[in-house]
This record gives sequence, structure tokens and C-alpha cells, in this order.
Amino acid sequence: MKMLSEVEDTIGAQRDLSDRTRVMIRVVVAVGFCALLVPSVWAAEMACVIKPYAEISIGTPVEGVIQTVPVDRGDWVTKGQVIVTLESSLEEATVALAKSKAEAEAVLKSSQVKIGFSTRKLERALDLFKTNSIARHEVDEAQTEKALAEMSYQEASENKRQAELELHRATAALLLHSIRSPITGVVVDRLLSPGELARQTPVMKLAQINPLRVEVFAPISLLGRLKTGMRADVRPEGKGQPVHQAKIMVVNKVVDSASGTFGVRLEMPNPNNVISAGLACTVEFQFSSAENP
Repeated sequence: MKMLSEVEDTIGAQRDLSDRTRVMIRVVVAVGFCALLVPSVWAAEMACVIKPYAEISIGTPVEGVIQTVPVDRGDWVTKGQVIVTLESSLEEATVALAKSKAEAEAVLKSSQVKIGFSTRKLERALDLFKTNSIARHEVDEAQTEKALAEMSYQEASENKRQAELELHRATAALLLHSIRSPITGVVVDRLLSPGELARQTPVMKLAQINPLRVEVFAPISLLGRLKTGMRADVRPEGKGQPVHQAKIMVVNKVVDSASGTFGVRLEMPNPNNVISAGLACTVEFQFSSAENP
């Protein structure tokens, strides 16, 4: 404590100090040194791993021969983009047939004409019956013809509705032969090629890397201090890598007793896809001095 001695000597040279005064000076100077040595913020830095936000194995909902795979490993895909098509000539023919039936209007229009004719015939029969020009059974025949015409129209309407539903089902079956990407991301691997039979095995694997997930195993001493919403600095491995901001999304409530750690998951934006998933990293949590143990 060289500085303590210099302060005491200087003050002692100017005037004679009592023992109590010297003790007070030592305390004040020591407190000043401690204030310089204790930081206002305490940072905890630990190892972490950067992972994709989602990893998906893409399969086909129906069995079939692969017709096209327009993307390959390393290609970027957008959500909704067609990434696999299956051979679908039979399904296309089924759709064409169902569409033809659904658009048929002849039977429905014929039933409408019959209703009009039977209605007019019944009106004439009723007028003639009032003047006793025709017998009662002829009126009954006219009424029956009208009822049958209305039933025929109803049947034609129901058949048309069923044909429209058949078209909808055939179209849905055809759409199952075009597999679209459920995410915007990158093709990690392509497992099958055109000409191969797709069954229950994946065709390709995709990864979403914006945002990214950062997985950390924090020491048990930080349990209860790390909370969702807290910010942290993440530095990917590699020389000259910049620091990126991340936010805590999940704090595991179950502690691994063997290692004395618990899992923490952070979410890190990656808008330009400049950060690669799979990298090791270091994460630094910032705590105020009031939280310093």
C-alpha cells in the first residue's frame, strides 16, 4: 500500500495527527481503492453452441415415383416453394374427369325446363277442371308430372354438388404430389433423386437459420438470476468475429445434478444469414452490481 504511506507521510509532515485520525485516513483511502477495483457491472461468460431455429426432414404424404427435385444441397428455399414433385399422370386425368362432370349443365337445365312445362300444364288443367272440361284424374296426372319434375331437378342439383366435391377431392389428391417447403431456409441434404420411389423415408432435410438458437449450459449459481427476456452478447468462434445480441427465450427449470448446470436457450437474429449454424460460441450475460454475489 505504497500510496497509503505517501498520503500518511504528506499529512504527517504538515501537522501532527492523532492515532484515531490516522485510522480514519486508512479507512477512507482503502475504501477508495476498493471502489476502483469493484466494477459496476459483473459479466458471466461461458461456452455455447449456435443451432438452427428449426431442422425439418421433408417426406411425401403419399407413395410415388419422384419426378423432379428442383433444389439441391446448399440451395436456399422460401416458404411455399415447390421442392419435390411426384409422378401424377393418373391424378391429373382424375381431376380432368371430375372437372368435366362438375361443369356439366345439361341435366340440370333439362330438369329446369321440365319444371316449367309441368307447371304450365298443371295451371291449364286446373282451369279446365273448374269448367268441368276435364276429369279429376287428368289434374292428378299434371300434379304428379310437376312433382316428378321438381324431384328430377333436385336430383340433378345433388349430382352436380357431388361432382364438385369429387373435383375438390381429386384436386387435393393431385396437390399431395407437389411438396412445398414449410419454412424459409437452406437445404441441408438431399436424400432421394428423380426416378426413385418415395415411401416413408425423407426426401431432403431443411434448416431455418433466421433466427438462430443459442444453447447454453449455465452453472447452478446462476439459477434464478437468468430470466426470459434478458439480453446477452454472443461471439461466434473464429478470429475477429463480431459480437451479436441475443435474448433469453427459455430457462430450463430442471437442473442436471451430475454436472451442476441447467439449460438456457437464446434467440439470435440472423437477417442476412451471415452467421453459420453449428458454430461454437461464447455468451456473456450482464448483471448489475446489485446482483453480484
